[in-house]
Amino acid sequence: MKRVGVIGLGDMGMGLAQNLIRAGYPTAGFDLRAERLAMLNEAGGTAVESSRLVGEAADAVFVMVLNGAQMLAALQGPEGALAGLRKGSTVILSATVKPEEARQAAEVCAAAEIHMLDSPVSGGQSGAAAGTLSMMVAGPDALLAAHRGILEAVGERILHVGDQVGQGQTVKAALQAVIGTTFAGLFEALVLSAKAGVDGQVMQEVLEASMVSSNLMRNCIEKVRSRQFAGTGSNIATIHKDLTITLDLARREGAAMFTTAAAMELMQAGLSSFPGEDNWAVVKVLERIADTEVH
Repeated sequence: MKRVGVIGLGDMGMGLAQNLIRAGYPTAGFDLRAERLAMLNEAGGTAVESSRLVGEAADAVFVMVLNGAQMLAALQGPEGALAGLRKGSTVILSATVKPEEARQAAEVCAAAEIHMLDSPVSGGQSGAAAGTLSMMVAGPDALLAAHRGILEAVGERILHVGDQVGQGQTVKAALQAVIGTTFAGLFEALVLSAKAGVDGQVMQEVLEASMVSSNLMRNCIEKVRSRQFAGTGSNIATIHKDLTITLDLARREGAAMFTTAAAMELMQAGLSSFPGEDNWAVVKVLERIADTEVH
């Protein structure tokens, strides 16, 4: 059985690690926070003190950090994972970064004779915890086949979206446009109906009975109605970062993103107004304008 590593033990990375451990994979992990290392040890994994030591303890390493700069730092340098991984091992990039950053990481890995799968995920903290993530994997067929067992330990749907690194991140960027604009539309609809005197429960029932019903919609409305604006594992900074990647890609490709740009401005207002809070807190920007509150 392959030995697996996880670099980045936040809400998403810890979920990956716990599911790998439950599936029987020896799992090492690293995070800058001591409390996260303690959590990994308590879950039955092995906490180590650097990304290099994760590489030394693993045949395949998931990198689940916030952005491209953190990802490249986790791989490179004397304490980076590539300094510890054996030739022929594999890096699984599960963080969401720019496509060109993924390709840069692949070049660095190739120079060290390390394979790479580009595999951003969707499903959030709950999906990571339950092992039900959707994984958008780009890489050669044979490399995916060799690691399918590991991926299936953490994901419910393994989607092979291309054979070139960067294609996974491109698909994720397009997906985030849909998610970001969906959030914006839901927030606006909830505030409009509340201002007009419609009870939040009624609006939720109507939306759930409509063609737009989804788990994303249901979770969003429940968080807003219960006023859970922090500690839910969906920080505004993450969707803001993801939409920045989406719009940067759109500019590069010459694609018009009218609604995504508007959603990005709303997320920016939420991030500026409620730093440290979660996606659902963005609704408070619209509530403040309309002088109402969703319940």
